[in-house]
Amino acid sequence: MTISPGLENPASPDDSNPPTPHRQAEMSRAASRRRRSLTALAVLAAVIALLLVNAVVVARQGAEATGESTLQLDRGNIHVRQDGPRDAPALVLIHGLAGSTRWWDSLVPMLARSHRVIRVDLLGHGWSAKPAGGGYTISEQGRRVGTALDRLGVKHAVVVGHSTGGSVAAALAEQRRDLVTALALIDSGPRLDAFISDGLVGQLMFTPVLGQLLWRLRTDGLIRRASSTAFSRPGYEIPHDLVDDVRGMTYHAFTATSRAADDYLAQRTLPDRLAALGKPLLVIFGAEDRRWRSSSAADYRAVPGARVEVLPGLGHSPMLEDPLRTADLLLGFTAIHAAPGN
Repeated sequence: MTISPGLENPASPDDSNPPTPHRQAEMSRAASRRRRSLTALAVLAAVIALLLVNAVVVARQGAEATGESTLQLDRGNIHVRQDGPRDAPALVLIHGLAGSTRWWDSLVPMLARSHRVIRVDLLGHGWSAKPAGGGYTISEQGRRVGTALDRLGVKHAVVVGHSTGGSVAAALAEQRRDLVTALALIDSGPRLDAFISDGLVGQLMFTPVLGQLLWRLRTDGLIRRASSTAFSRPGYEIPHDLVDDVRGMTYHAFTATSRAADDYLAQRTLPDRLAALGKPLLVIFGAEDRRWRSSSAADYRAVPGARVEVLPGLGHSPMLEDPLRTADLLLGFTAIHAAPGN
């Protein structure tokens, strides 16, 4: 057999055409770019996974009730505080979203001289339980306050609610007309379209994934910025206790309560609800409220006999910005409408 010349050791294409140094450099750079791209994708995937895990963990957080004076109720124990003579007329104070019984501290010494003052931490707030499940609708919150008052032996009470607490007070009155003798609402928005804003930070808290991340990373400074729209009096400094109230909440309790408050107003406005009850009504509104338009306070005049007081120079939280003026209005109202002591 004849072997053709040059075929004894056929060369491979690479051997016959070896890469030039320039080509080798390009291949090395391409491989480096691929490695960097893969690394970036791996980092991005890890970050997304961590964000999603954080969102799930934060959304599912819960907490038991703490402190003394806790009532054991179904679906979450409730913290209550009482001041003043036990045989005096009962005056119930209900805080708003992300608040607690401490929001009333400045008022209590003035009110407790002549009233049995009862403060309740709503479910998810203050020292009350913060379950990861349900129980946060406004109707449920109102029912729970009524059960707490029954446990305390209260037969009749004037009920005061601030902001979202005003909706809880209305729900309680709807359910227990026998228990609630009169209502006072402090800067409680009458309808959803009267809402102004809870600030950029507050809005971002409801953004999926980002909201849970902000909740995890929230600092005292961030909380103060988010809470600033609740106050309008020049020079007012937010007490650290109020910052602690927000820090002590779970993300689920905060968002569930907020959505429940919106749902309650969307179903029916507060003036419509209260007009049907026929209960004496006092409405206090800060003229400089930055969360609810103060002009909307006029909506409550549709409630027969309602008294509406708009306070110049004050914002969303008159009981903190001017406790004396707020206490005077409440005491004048209860002097007329409070039932005898229980």
